Amino acid sequence: MEPPNYSGNSTSNSPPKLLDQVRDRIRVKHYSIRTEQAYLDWIKRYIFFHDKQHPKNLGAEDIERFLTHLAVNGKVSASTQNQAKSAILFLYREVMEMELRWLDKVTQAKAPKRLPVVLTVSEVQAVLSRLSGTHALIASLLYGTGMRLMEAIRLRVKDVDFERHEILVREGKGFKDRVTMLPEALVAPLKAHLVKVKTLHEEDLAQSFGEVCLPYALDRKYPNAGHEWGWQYCFPSVKLSLDPRSGKTRRHHLDEKGLQRAIKQAVRDLGLVKPATPHTLRHSFATHLLQSGYDIRTVQELLGHSDVSTTMIYTHVLNRGGRGVESPLDRL
Repeated sequence: MEPPNYSGNSTSNSPPKLLDQVRDRIRVKHYSIRTEQAYLDWIKRYIFFHDKQHPKNLGAEDIERFLTHLAVNGKVSASTQNQAKSAILFLYREVMEMELRWLDKVTQAKAPKRLPVVLTVSEVQAVLSRLSGTHALIASLLYGTGMRLMEAIRLRVKDVDFERHEILVREGKGFKDRVTMLPEALVAPLKAHLVKVKTLHEEDLAQSFGEVCLPYALDRKYPNAGHEWGWQYCFPSVKLSLDPRSGKTRRHHLDEKGLQRAIKQAVRDLGLVKPATPHTLRHSFATHLLQSGYDIRTVQELLGHSDVSTTMIYTHVLNRGGRGVESPLDRL
């Protein structure tokens, strides 16, 4: 159930509904479909929490009351609370164009700073050995390249350079591109995998499908690009689905939940007490590189961190404080 049309009478000449304006603005700024869904959900919850009042009639105290309700009654995490705040501020600043001073005074929930979970080399080997097929290949990419889960899932054929042993990570966190290595151990398996994917793509083309979603509305500038092999996902879904934005039937990328469940099951079967997830493989990649003596700036670049202080967290995992400090107890 959506909030009422705050723009006036629901005639064909009336302005779009508030949520439609939010949706349009999100797409203009090229936010992902997941961000779009999350922001729309938070904005609807915010409006319904205040008995369907129009947001222009609400202020800082009303936002604070909603966020407090999420924390106290909903018991949400600080990151979830901050996502709700970001959605509401997006509504006021980007959609309603209200640059009000009180927006900056809305409290930001303080998220706890935790050290990342890291697996040892032997634990990584054990987890990977428990996986098979596409799940094993993607998990190996996460550990072998340091990519985030969705960066690997959204990888396109054209961004894998087998000759240079490089992978171009497009639109990583913060909409930044970067280059990481393609491990020699994955060259042959990935090539064999892409042969199967290309066969699937050709079958789709033969059935008048085979078009993939393109970023930044490139399909309008290059109408045929979506059918080209280079733009296809390296890890496509096993079935066709309806694109919620274009309404076209396409083969989207693989659902990441399958790999998340597979790794969770592998960790459980191995009896590991560490709460390992696919992202743990990225943490392990960074930590093991530092253990091997690689410069922290190199690791920062491979991970795509904008600030080296973010990468420094892995020196704490090494129990060396970044300086190779030896405990005085070990000298006794």
